[in-house]
Amino acid sequence: MRGGGNMQKMMKQMQKMQKDMAKAQEELAEKTFEGTAGGGMVIVVANGQKEIIDVKIKEEVVDPDDIDMLQDLVLAATNDALRKVEEVTNETMGQFTKGMNLPF
Repeated sequence: MRGGGNMQKMMKQMQKMQKDMAKAQEELAEKTFEGTAGGGMVIVVANGQKEIIDVKIKEEVVDPDDIDMLQDLVLAATNDALRKVEEVTNETMGQFTKGMNLPF
């Protein structure tokens, strides 16, 4: 049978790639990403699964007369953290997909 060895080799390569991808996803899930706003006055920490796990707000930024500013800072820091998760995820998983255009 011609090509049988090539098919087996390709299947083994695919299985290895699946294992490597699963490991990379596990490692990403364990990482944390920090987003900041207001020069570090608000810090939001997300994990690799895009879950917010911590919010830190410096006392100086809390102004009861300007809640809108604080809300904007929290929103900006959250978006910054999630953007970082997305960037690292795309970089990490992109090495496996190489142009396949698969969502993660």
